[in-house]
Amino acid sequence: MRLKTRLRLALALVGLTVGGAVHAQEAPVAGPWAASFAAFDAADQARPPPAGGVVFVGSSSIRLWEGLEEAFQGPPVVLRRGFGGSTLADCVAHLKRLVIAYRPRQVVVYAGENDLAQGRRPEEVAERFRALVEGLRADLPEVRIAYISIKPSPARVHLLPEVKEANRQLKALAASYRDVEFIDVFHDMLDEQGLPRATLFAGDALHLNASGYALWHQRLADYVR
Repeated sequence: MRLKTRLRLALALVGLTVGGAVHAQEAPVAGPWAASFAAFDAADQARPPPAGGVVFVGSSSIRLWEGLEEAFQGPPVVLRRGFGGSTLADCVAHLKRLVIAYRPRQVVVYAGENDLAQGRRPEEVAERFRALVEGLRADLPEVRIAYISIKPSPARVHLLPEVKEANRQLKALAASYRDVEFIDVFHDMLDEQGLPRATLFAGDALHLNASGYALWHQRLADYVR
């Protein structure tokens, strides 16, 4: 093997984890998620995750899910890669770093609620999810994808019509793909009057409490594998 070829090969291997993550070669992420991405990089370097795991990605509902990794114990390694305040568009923008680098067997997504809160229309949310699916499948054609429906947060009850319509479009979009599943948590989180069940939420009426996460775990248990 020529010296230049050996050198290029050595450089290509620098920073690779067992799963194929290349965070050590990438520039740090700036902005509001700098700390989150730095923590992901540190965790990967301290304990390189193997390929073939399950990556949970999305906004603060993923980031704040304490014990998520233990809740879904099994042969595949579970990674939590949520970054608070993020949108589906943000997940797409950082897709290679958040997901593809790990070469997972499955991706579980919770994002889209913040898109609506920022004034995006349900159609835009659905198109952003399409971009996420297409981006994943371009590099990982066999990856399984599960989308957690947008939840009915009491703090955003004024958005319920948009949430319902976005979920309808997202469910239909998921059904148009092979191995893309739509997990409906929305209806389980409503009371008899069709309003959000406050007992599932923390004091800010936006993020889940332990009861809310227990409900999510129950609904996701048959999908994460």
